[in-house]
Formats: sequence, C-alpha cells, structure tokens
Amino acid sequence: CPTAADLRPANGTRVCAQLYADNSPYYDQCCAGDVLVVPPGTDAPYMPRGWSARASSLVVGTRCELTVWSRKAKKGKSRRFGA
Repeated sequence: CPTAADLRPANGTRVCAQLYADNSPYYDQCCAGDVLVVPPGTDAPYMPRGWSARASSLVVGTRCELTVWSRKAKKGKSRRFGA
C-alpha cells in the first residue's frame, strides 16, 4: 500500500484518501484492483455506483480524515480514519 505521504498523483493534485477493491491476507497485495480516489473536501452521503460494500483496503493522506458510515445517507455506526 502507498504511504499517506504518497497520495499525490503525477500532476501534483492532493488526494485525501484512496479506497481499494481487492483484498489479500498478504500486506503487499492488499491495495490492488479498482481504486476510488477521494479528493479534499469531498462530502458523499452515498458510495459511487459499484462501490457499495466493496472497499477492502484504504489509505488516508496526511492532514486528512475519512469518516465512513455503516448505512447509506450517513446513517448507522460511523468510523473515522486518519493517516
């Protein structure tokens, strides 16, 4: 998986988090498959099409916080992730 400081694409734009679709018991294979990029300031009460219950790994960038909920529309239990 990339480190929190690595979350910068080639053009230098800041990325707050990346969620990955593929999972593995081996750490070096966890952050694989499709990637959902979360830019700074994103407020999404619903996961994009095809991502519901699909994210298996995530990395949160420095100076960012990612809050996720167990149910749609920001309902249910929440959990916060940081770098």
